[in-house]
Amino acid sequence: MSFGQLHRRLRRRPGMEKAQRLDFHQLLTVQQGMVRHMVDFTDYMAAPGAWLWVRPGQVQQFHDLTSGSGWLVLFQSGVLDAATSAQTRLDDLFGRVHWELAGDDAAAMEEALGHLVHEYEGTASLPAALRARILQHLLAVVMLRLTYQATPVGSPTADHPEAFVRFRSAVEERFARARNVNDYARALGYSPRTLSRATTASAGVGAKEFIDRRVVLEAKRLLAHEEDPIGRVADRLGFDDASNFVKYFTQRTDLTPSAFRRRFRAG
Repeated sequence: MSFGQLHRRLRRRPGMEKAQRLDFHQLLTVQQGMVRHMVDFTDYMAAPGAWLWVRPGQVQQFHDLTSGSGWLVLFQSGVLDAATSAQTRLDDLFGRVHWELAGDDAAAMEEALGHLVHEYEGTASLPAALRARILQHLLAVVMLRLTYQATPVGSPTADHPEAFVRFRSAVEERFARARNVNDYARALGYSPRTLSRATTASAGVGAKEFIDRRVVLEAKRLLAHEEDPIGRVADRLGFDDASNFVKYFTQRTDLTPSAFRRRFRAG
């Protein structure tokens, strides 16, 4: 949908301008003007040629969509075939969010998106299965173009050491139950030192800091998006006492959970 269509939808549905936590993928691209968009508590200023990829589970918030024009592409994780999903790292929860494209790269992406929009708008009368296949292939082109740009701003994501990949997956699965590096080291068959070296090389922080950042991110997502009281948030994150959670969160953000919630919702 276009930004104009999205803006009209937001106006018709009170509350949609608040923080949202999606269970599907969203691609946002700007063609004219400048748009500010929040993804996981980072504000991105998107100019023409910018693309933002919001993944399932991330928290986002729309700002003033009338300040620019562009398109929003929404799709479920299972839409793309397995090979395309692997090539584009569709399931990488830590994947890149922001691209700024120019020149031939921007033109190629705009053309690929134009084909997708044209077929989406022009194939409504086709059988549903046929239409879905057409859009699936064109979406694959858009995703492959985006994730394999010849001259992107910044460096493409490098292949990480196996120790870090396994550790990262384990943290994603268990961060609400385990916050000790030794627990992960025993489960994965590495020494704590090996995990810390691999994590520092790949993520720029040690293994303990990596775990803590993931816990804090989830806490922020819950505080921003949901209405659970602080005690319930603490319980969902594996803390046996709300006061321990408050201390943990405050030490790492310089805000209490309640203060963070109030500040975020106040804009």
